[in-house]
Amino acid sequence: MNKNAQATPRSVIALFAVASGLCVANVYYAQPLLDALAQSFAISQAAVGGVVTATQVGSALALLLLVPLGDVVERRLLLLVQLLALVVALAVVALAQSATVLLVGMLATGLLGTAMTQGLIASAASIANEQERGRVVGAAQGGVFIGLLLARVFAGVISDLAGWRAVYGVSASLMLVLLLLLWRRLPVMRSTMISVSGLRLMASMLGLLRTDRVLQVRGVLALLMFAAFNIFWSAMVLPLSAAPFGLSHTAIGLFALAGVAGALVAAKAGREADRGNAQRTSLLALFLLLLAWWPLSQLQHSLVLFILGIVLLDLGGQALHVTNQSLILRTDTSQHGRLVALYMLFYALGSGLGAMATTAVYAVFGWQGVCLLGAAVTLLALIVWVTTRRWMLVSNNL
Repeated sequence: MNKNAQATPRSVIALFAVASGLCVANVYYAQPLLDALAQSFAISQAAVGGVVTATQVGSALALLLLVPLGDVVERRLLLLVQLLALVVALAVVALAQSATVLLVGMLATGLLGTAMTQGLIASAASIANEQERGRVVGAAQGGVFIGLLLARVFAGVISDLAGWRAVYGVSASLMLVLLLLLWRRLPVMRSTMISVSGLRLMASMLGLLRTDRVLQVRGVLALLMFAAFNIFWSAMVLPLSAAPFGLSHTAIGLFALAGVAGALVAAKAGREADRGNAQRTSLLALFLLLLAWWPLSQLQHSLVLFILGIVLLDLGGQALHVTNQSLILRTDTSQHGRLVALYMLFYALGSGLGAMATTAVYAVFGWQGVCLLGAAVTLLALIVWVTTRRWMLVSNNL
């Protein structure tokens, strides 16, 4: 697709933000509903986690199989077809009468919800001109972050009012409305890449990973950042649910709302990248991430400091995330689908490693050990940034 000479209309940018938030929320609705799902399908508490696993497997498959297709297939058509399929997947979940059908529906929901979310971000980057690309990507990513935060709240409220099936029924209805809006507002986004087989497309992804130094550097930063994120979020429930706090899961979930400030800084970080300040923004983001671990470590002494730590963690994380995406998507728009998919694979690997490490550390060293681990991983990210900064500045004018 040729770059637009004119600025992207605000209504289209807002649509990308809203659509990204609504689509990503589908991947996370199940987490606060596990008890209800276990009861409905007579699944044990130990086995019901497979529902979330099925969704995560679908997300990983999307990054490998569907998101890269945006570089080969006309993006608007691909998004509309995927969204229609997502409506069907949500309906399957809402109407499921057996655990097998439920798991199939959840896998499809993770697959299509993730494909839509990352496809929307790649499309937002593609329709924006170079001078505004960071701002447009930042707006879409801000929508993703708000969707992540509000998904659990939405699922809890709708489930309390009308049962867990209504969560997916309402979401399917919202996706139909979104389908109409995208059909009417999205421009045609033709690919300039010659049609290739799936194997050759994946081989080209390996080629990008091997040769694109910006993707390599920013991917490693993303891996470490999301590892630090999940070190915190995976362990947070453990001290808050124990004495002396003894908070319910609903109350613990509300702490996530403290991170909404991260969504507000996303577009700002994108604008700074557009102005050539990506490295300065990265340093500030990494400094905030590192600084966050001190107030987070004060949980036993002050909930106010703890909440401040969450705000700092999300501010830094979102600023770095959007800056990363803005930099890797500066290249030819014909590569955006594959670049987004590869970048998010770094994200997924970091998230998984962080979640695995934190519970083991907490069992041995407690909350202070978790905070030290998070600070160490963040410091490693800062070291990576320092050691690669000169090369990035000289070779890429970043």
